[in-house]
Amino acid sequence: MSETLLVEDHGTWVEITLNRPDRLNSFTEEMHHALRAALEAARDGGARAVLLTGAGRGFCAGQDLGDRDPREMDGPPDLGHTVRTLYAPLVNLIRSLNFPVICAVNGVAAGAGANLALACDVVLAAESAKFIQSFSKVGLIPDTGGSWHLPRLLGEARAKGLALTAEPLPAKKAEDWGLIWKALPDEGLMTEARAMAEKLANGPTLGLGLTKQTIQAAAVNTLAEQLEVEAGAMKTCGESADYAEGVASFLEKRAPAFKGK
Repeated sequence: MSETLLVEDHGTWVEITLNRPDRLNSFTEEMHHALRAALEAARDGGARAVLLTGAGRGFCAGQDLGDRDPREMDGPPDLGHTVRTLYAPLVNLIRSLNFPVICAVNGVAAGAGANLALACDVVLAAESAKFIQSFSKVGLIPDTGGSWHLPRLLGEARAKGLALTAEPLPAKKAEDWGLIWKALPDEGLMTEARAMAEKLANGPTLGLGLTKQTIQAAAVNTLAEQLEVEAGAMKTCGESADYAEGVASFLEKRAPAFKGK
């Protein structure tokens, strides 16, 4: 495993920590490949939730610009290739996972780091954290799904304002605007994030995964199409052992024992 990443297996869920604290966990190609490998290993190993966070005082400052400095290259970098081969596959992988991905933003989340967080299913942030669409400071556009998530979560006016000005958005305001799920006191962030990961991982994760995929599908579906997606997902859920256990435990007034099947 790459030193740019820390992975802790908790049985039903996995905690992944971006680990370049001296560089605010900014992305290198090595860290990209390590993160994708860790997510794929969690999926293939039967994990039922993932918690993603950062080491040190920041979550992720986006791309390490030292790796994309035109002064150190023979010509201008092909940033389109970088997006297509590194950032887009990472976002697509997170969105495709059939279990919840929780992001605990422990400090600044800038550029691709901010939009990596937004690609996750539930975003918790320390009250001291800030989200910065820093791309305009270096003549770029919001990538890592930022141009897609921002207007859908905030509307066009706020999306453009954040992207064009690169103004930091404090975590509490991000919560108030509906960009993230919760802003929490710094000292309680990881305790609550780990408790959520544990709770979701031991829940009816077949249904939770289908909930994730059904909500994501709504972005491109008509109402009629979405109603059919719901019907298909409900058929699958209704045939599951988790549904049978959920009904039985409710009627028997006991705690359920879900298996994610």
